[in-house]
Amino acid sequence: MPARTAPARVPALAIPAISLPDDVRRRLKDLERDSLTEKECVKEKLNLLHEFLQTEIKNQLCDLETKLHKEELSEEGYLAKVKSLLNKDLSLENGAHTVSRETNGHLENGSQASRADRRVKMSEPNTPKSGSKPRGPRRSKSDSETKAEASSSPMVTRRTTRQTTITSHFTKGPAKRKPEEEPERTNSDDSEEDKDQVTQRDEDEKEEKRRKTTPKEPQVLWCREVAPSASEAISVLFPQVQPPKCNECGQFLDDVDLKYEQHPSDALEEPQMLTNEKLSIFDENGSGFGSYEDLPQHKLTYFSVYCKRGHLCPIDTGLIEKNVELLFSGTAKPIYDDNPSLEGGVNGKNLGPINEWWITGFDGGEKALIGFSTSFAEYILMEPSPEYAPIFGLMQEKIYISKIVVEFLQGNPDATYEDLINKIETTVPPSTINLNRFTEDSLLRHAQFVVSQVESYDDAKDSDEQPIFLTPCMRDLIKLAGVTLGQRRAERRQTIRHPAKEKDKGPTKATTTKLVYQIFDTFFAEQIEKDDREDKENAFKRRRCGVCEVCQQPECGKCKACKDMVKFGGSGRSKQACLKRRCPNMAMKEADDDEEVDDDIPEVPSPKKMHQGKKKKQNKDRISWVGEAVKTDGKKSYYRQVCIDAETLEVGDCVSVIPDDSSKPLYLARVTALWEDNGNGQMFHAHWFCAGTDTVLGATSDPLELFLVDECEDMQLSYIHSKVKVIHKAPSENWAMEGGMDPESMLPGDHDDGKTYFYQFWYDQDYARFESPPKTQPTEDNKFKFCASCARLAEMRQKEIPRALEQLVDLESKILYNSATKNGILYRVGDGVYLLPEAFTFNIKLSSPVKRPKKEPVDEDLYPEHYRKYSDYIKGSNLDAPEPYRIGRIKEIFCAKKTNGKPNGSEIKIRLNKFYRPENTHKSTSASYHADINLLYWSDEEAVVDFQAVQGRCTVEYGEDLPECLQEYSEGGPDRFYFLEAYNAKTKSFEDPPNHARSPGNKGKGKGKGKGKTKCQASEPSEPETAIKLPKLRTLDVFSGCGGLSEGFHQAGVSETLWAIEMWDPAAQAFRLNNPHSTVFTEDCNVLLKLVMAGEKTNSRGQRLPQKGDVEMLCGGPPCQGFSGMNRFNSRTYSKFKNSLVVSFLSYCDYYWPRFFLLENVRNFVSFKRSMVLKLTLRCLVCMGYQCTFGVLQAGQYGVAQTRRRAIILAAAPGEKLPLFPEPLHVFAPRACQLSVVVDDKKFVSNITRLSSGPFRTITVRDTMSDLPEIRNGASAQEISYNGEPQSWFQRQLRGSHYQPILRDHICKDGASSATDMSALVAARMRHIPLAPGSDWRDLPNIEVQLTDGTLAKKLRYTYHDKKNGRSSSGALRGVCSCVEAGKACDPSARQFNTLIPWCLPHTGNRHNHWAGLYGRLEWDGFFSTTVTNPEPMGKQGRVLHPEQHRVVSVRECARSQGFPDTYRLFGNILDRHRQVGNAVPPPLAKAIGLEIKLCMLAKARESASAKAKEEVAAKD
Repeated sequence: MPARTAPARVPALAIPAISLPDDVRRRLKDLERDSLTEKECVKEKLNLLHEFLQTEIKNQLCDLETKLHKEELSEEGYLAKVKSLLNKDLSLENGAHTVSRETNGHLENGSQASRADRRVKMSEPNTPKSGSKPRGPRRSKSDSETKAEASSSPMVTRRTTRQTTITSHFTKGPAKRKPEEEPERTNSDDSEEDKDQVTQRDEDEKEEKRRKTTPKEPQVLWCREVAPSASEAISVLFPQVQPPKCNECGQFLDDVDLKYEQHPSDALEEPQMLTNEKLSIFDENGSGFGSYEDLPQHKLTYFSVYCKRGHLCPIDTGLIEKNVELLFSGTAKPIYDDNPSLEGGVNGKNLGPINEWWITGFDGGEKALIGFSTSFAEYILMEPSPEYAPIFGLMQEKIYISKIVVEFLQGNPDATYEDLINKIETTVPPSTINLNRFTEDSLLRHAQFVVSQVESYDDAKDSDEQPIFLTPCMRDLIKLAGVTLGQRRAERRQTIRHPAKEKDKGPTKATTTKLVYQIFDTFFAEQIEKDDREDKENAFKRRRCGVCEVCQQPECGKCKACKDMVKFGGSGRSKQACLKRRCPNMAMKEADDDEEVDDDIPEVPSPKKMHQGKKKKQNKDRISWVGEAVKTDGKKSYYRQVCIDAETLEVGDCVSVIPDDSSKPLYLARVTALWEDNGNGQMFHAHWFCAGTDTVLGATSDPLELFLVDECEDMQLSYIHSKVKVIHKAPSENWAMEGGMDPESMLPGDHDDGKTYFYQFWYDQDYARFESPPKTQPTEDNKFKFCASCARLAEMRQKEIPRALEQLVDLESKILYNSATKNGILYRVGDGVYLLPEAFTFNIKLSSPVKRPKKEPVDEDLYPEHYRKYSDYIKGSNLDAPEPYRIGRIKEIFCAKKTNGKPNGSEIKIRLNKFYRPENTHKSTSASYHADINLLYWSDEEAVVDFQAVQGRCTVEYGEDLPECLQEYSEGGPDRFYFLEAYNAKTKSFEDPPNHARSPGNKGKGKGKGKGKTKCQASEPSEPETAIKLPKLRTLDVFSGCGGLSEGFHQAGVSETLWAIEMWDPAAQAFRLNNPHSTVFTEDCNVLLKLVMAGEKTNSRGQRLPQKGDVEMLCGGPPCQGFSGMNRFNSRTYSKFKNSLVVSFLSYCDYYWPRFFLLENVRNFVSFKRSMVLKLTLRCLVCMGYQCTFGVLQAGQYGVAQTRRRAIILAAAPGEKLPLFPEPLHVFAPRACQLSVVVDDKKFVSNITRLSSGPFRTITVRDTMSDLPEIRNGASAQEISYNGEPQSWFQRQLRGSHYQPILRDHICKDGASSATDMSALVAARMRHIPLAPGSDWRDLPNIEVQLTDGTLAKKLRYTYHDKKNGRSSSGALRGVCSCVEAGKACDPSARQFNTLIPWCLPHTGNRHNHWAGLYGRLEWDGFFSTTVTNPEPMGKQGRVLHPEQHRVVSVRECARSQGFPDTYRLFGNILDRHRQVGNAVPPPLAKAIGLEIKLCMLAKARESASAKAKEEVAAKD
C-alpha cells in the first residue's frame, strides 16, 4: 500500500497529560483532525485553554489584541505572537516546544506521531488543507485505478426490474463515490479500524454528554474592559464563541435533539450484506442477469442515515450534493418483499456512502417512494428506525406538501399566498406521515424543495405558457422564504412524478358583443406582432441573470428554440433562448416589475401645439382674401373666407396644419376666425382637435376619431396644409335601445379619403374625462370670431376670480359687503366656511401632536431583531395624518380701501368666529373619540383671513334650534355641523352659547363644493328644486360578492339593485340575506349574457332575466387576476385577455347600454400591461358613445379605518351628466393618498381638490372596534351580546339607530386545534408580540417556549456574519444563513425551524424592508392595512393582530374596517366570511360615489324642469 501524506495542519498544541484534564486534551485532539484554518484553530484552542493560562500571559494576549484593533499589528503577526506566548506558558515535560507541524506522520522536531494518531488521520484521506476549496467528487477506490476507469462509472438510473449478481459489481470501476475502506486491507485491519472508530465514537458521545450536563457559563472574550466610548472596539477576530458544529454534517454538537446511529450486533458491511443469499433472486444459471450497468435493487427497512461521526442526518439538506459522505444502516430485503418488518431481511451497517437519493412517485397516492443509490446497489426505503423516524418524517412531509401545492396551483393559478396557506392548513396529512396537521411553518420550512418541484412541473409547459411558479402566491412564498431559483436542472431524480400535465385548453370562452370583440381583435392583431418583434430584439437582454445554474448551463440542442439556432442547423429567425436556459430569476423580476406602480413620475404639462413666437415666412401668392372684411377691430380686419392654393376656406371649416417638426403628423384644427393685421400678416385662430393617440387611449384609439379640447392658438395662414372634413357624430334619438347591435361605421358613406374625421366628445387633458361637447353657441355679433375654447376658458377664469358683492357700509378704511363669490360658490355673512389648518390658531396651547416615545435601548441578546426597527415610520399609523379643516362663521366681508378711496377688490378679507372641534379644546384628542364627528363648539374668538384661503362652504347650526333630531339633520346632506355649547379657552370651560351665536342672521343655506370645477351654481337652491323626487336607478350588480357596492348605493339612495350575478355560492347567499327582493344569479355571467342575447326571458332555474331597457345602472368589479401576471402580450396571453371577465363585463354594458356604468377594481388595474387594460376599457366605452373617466380613490378618505386604494371607471350615457369623483370627507395618512396615475409617461389626476385636508378627522382602529367584547383565539359563537354601549360616532353609525342587542360574526381563527386554525407555534408568537404601538415580529424575544401542543419552540441561532448589518452591541452575530456573507449562496443546512423568531424573516429581511408589519399589532390610533380575504400574521396584510388581545382580528372587526353595518349578514364558514369581507367594496366609498351620481341625476332633472317651464311660458305667450 503506497504511503499517504497527511495534509498540512495548523500549528497544534500537543499538551501533555499532566498539564491538562483528559476532556480538554481530547478536544485538542479533535481540533487536530478538523479542517480548520490557522485562525479558526488558534481561536478554538484559546477558548479551551483560557482558564489554564497564567495571568501574565492573559494580560499579554489582551495587549496584543489592543494592538490588532489599532492596526499596529497585522493579523499574521498577531497569530504568530499568540502561538509564541502559548508555547512559553504551556511546555512539554522534556521542554520541547508545543507548536509543531506534522508531515508524513512525523513531527517537525523529529518526534514520531503515535500509530493511533496516524490511523485516525489515514481514515480521513480526503480532508482538505486549511483554506482550500470545497471538496470535489470522491477519489477512486485505490490509487492504482486509472482515471479512465473512474470516468466509466455507470449513470445511476433504473430502467429494468432484472437484477444483476452482486459479486459482479465488486470487479467494476468506481462509481461517483466509493466506500471508505481500502480494498487491500486485511480482515484484521478492518476489525482494528472498527475498534478505533468505535473508541473514537464513544469518546465523542462522552464529550456530548459532558457538554449537556455541564452548566453553561458565559464565555470570556479575549479583551480587557473598555470605556463606553470605545464600545466599537469589541473583538473583531474573536468576538464571541459560537456553539461547536460537527465538521461533517454541520449540526450543532450542543443540540439536545442530536442523535447517534446504533447497529444491531449482527450487522454486516455492504459487500457482505449484498452477497447474502436472502437477497438473491437468481437461479443457478444466473438468469436474470441484465447488464453490468444495472445496479441491483433492494428494499430497506428500519434504516438510519448518519455522517462519519455517527450523527443522524437528513439526506435532503444538500449534504450529498456537497460531497459529504453519508452512510446508512438498516435491514435490506428483496425487491419483491412489501412487508416492512425485520423478518426475512439482512442487517447492514456503514452502507454507502450515498451517491444520490431520488423519488419514484407515490404509493397509493399518499406515501412517497424514496430511494438511495450507492456504488453497489439501489435501495427503496420502507420504514425508518424509531430514532430516524422524526428526521425522515420531515422529508415525507415536504414531498407531500409539494404534491398539495402543485395540485392546488393546477386548478387555482390566481390564488394568493393566504389562499395557499388556507389550503395547506385545511389538508389532513396522510396516515403515513406521523403528523396531526400541516402549518404555514411547514410550507416555509420546505419552500426551497416545494418551489423546485413547481419549477420541474413547469418544464412540461408550452414555451409561451405562463409558468405557475410566477403565480402571485408562489412569488410571495419565494420572497418570504428566500428561495434560490434556477437550481432544478442539476441532473437528479428528486422530481415528483405528477400526473401528466393536460394541454391547456385556453380560457373559458367569453360571451362578447360584436363591438367589444372587434375592438379587441383589431387592436391585438397589431399589438401581438409588435410585442413579438420587441421580444425577439430583447430576448437575450431580458432573460439572463447570469448567476443561477440555469443561465450558466449550455444550450440543450434539442428544444424547439435550439433547433432554430444557426449553430444547430436552424434558420436563426426566432432568436429565442433555449427553453432549458430561461432564467427564473428574470421571470420573477419581470412579474414583480409588471405589478409595481410608480407614483413619482412628475406631471408633464401639455405642450402647445405650435411655437407662437416662430414666424413662418408668408407666401402672399398662395393666400388671398375672398370678399370684403366683415369687421375692422382696431388694427385687425376680419374676413369670412380666404383662398389658399386655389382652395376656399371659411370660418368654421376644419384644416390640417403643418407642425414645426416635420416628423410629426399634421395637426387638425377648426378655423374660428380669419384676419389680417399689420404686425403679423394674414392670420387665423385655430381651435385644436386632439387626436386619439394624444389622449389616454393612446394607440388603442380609432385613427379617425378626434376630440375637442380647450386649446386654441393664433396662427399664420401659411401654416395651413389643406382643408379637411370633421363630422360631429351625435347619438341617435333611440340610443339606449341600440345596444348589442352590429357596430356601424363611425363615418356614414364612403369617407376613406384620408381627409375625413369625426368627433363625439370634449376631452379634458388633465383629468382624462371624455364628455359630451359643451353647448356654447355664438351670438350674431361674434359669429365671425367665436371660439368655444376661448369662451369656456374665459368663463372658468371669471368663476375663479374672487368678487365681493352687495355692498353694505362704506367705512373710513374699508368697505363691508354682504356676500362674495369664488369658484362659482356664493358666500354670505353668517355662512360656515372651511379653511386650511394653518389659516388660524386657537387661544389655547394645544398639546403637541402625539409622538412615539423615544426608543429605549433594548437587550439585543434577548431581542436580536429589534435593531431592524431603525425607521420611525409605521405602516398603519396616523401620526402623519393632517388636521381637518378649520371651521369658522363669517362675521364680516370687507375690502380695504386704496389710497384713492376705492376698494381693493383683489384683496377680499373675511372676519370670522372660530369654531373649536373637541380635539382643539384642552381635553385634546381623547375628547374627539366619544363625540360626534360633526360636533363643534362656538367661540367668541375672531380671526381675519384672506378670502382666497376659503376652501368651501359648510352648514353650522345650533342643535337646540333644529326642527329635526341631530341624527336626521346630520344625515340630511353633506358638510353639516352642529354645536350645543361654547368653549372659553381662557377658563378652559364649556358654557351656553351667546344669543348672537344662536341667531346667525342673514345666512345662506346653499350646498357648495370646494374650489375647482364645480357642479353647483352661484345661487342658492330654491325650495321647488329641493322637492324634486328622483326615482332610484334599476341596477344590475355583476360580480357582486356579498354586496358592498350595492349596499353603499342603497345608503346613498341612488339605486335599487334588482339583479345580481355572483358565481361563488357563499357570497351569493350573503347577498340574498341582505337583499331579499333582489334576483341573485349563482352562475357564470357569460352563460347569462348568452341567454339574454339569444332572446331568452328566463334561465334554467326559472329566474327572470333583465331585458334590454331594464337596466339603468350597471356596476361591478370584474376579477382580473387571469392576466395580472402576464408580462407581454403574445397569442396565448391575448387569448386569455380577450376572454377575461373584463371583456364580458364590457359586453354587458354594450348590450344593455345603461344610463350609468361603474367598474371598480384594484389600484393596479389602471397600470396592468402598460395600462393596456385601462385603455381598451375606455376605448370600448367611447366607441359605445359613453362619456367616461377614470380615477383612483382612497377608501380611508371616505370614512373607514383602512387604507384601500381602488381604481374606478365611471361612464354616463349621452344626455346624462358624467359624475365627478367625490371629494374626500376625512383626512388620511398622506403616504396612502398618492392617487395620480401615470399612463404613457403622462400623469393624470382626478377632479379632487381636497388634497391636503378635509372636513372630518380620520377614523381610527379605536373608533372602529373598541366597543366589541373581548374574545379568545378560536371564538366561534355566531351570535353574542355586545356587553356595552357604542363608544364612538363611527360605532353608533354601524350599530344603527334601532336597538340591536345581538352581535354577529365576532369570530376569529384559532391558534391551536381547528380546521381553520393556526399552529401552536403561531399562537405562541402572537402571545409574545408586545402591546406597544408598532410592535411586530422584530420585537419577539429569542427564547425557548413550551407550546400548547407539548413541543418546545427553540431559540434562533445566529452563526453568520451579516456584512450589511454588522454585529450587535454585544458583539453577537446577526446572520442566520451563509448568503449574508459577500458572494456566498444559501446553505440549505443553515435553515432552522420551530423557532419563536421565524428563521425565514431575518434570512430575507435585508431584501424586503425587514418584513415590517409581519406578526404586527394594529395600533389603536392607527388604521388597518388593506383588508384581505384571510388574515394571516405572515400574509400580505401584515398587521392583523388585535391591539391588546393575542389573536388575529375577527370577521366582524374586518367587516367594520370595511364600513359594513353590524346588521349586515355574512354566510358560510369563517374563511368564507373573511373572503366575502376582503373582496368587497367598502360601502362608505360606494355611498360617496352614489351621492355624486345622485347629484348628476338631480342636475339633469332640474334642467328638464327648467326647460319644461320655459316651454310652458312660451306656449302661453
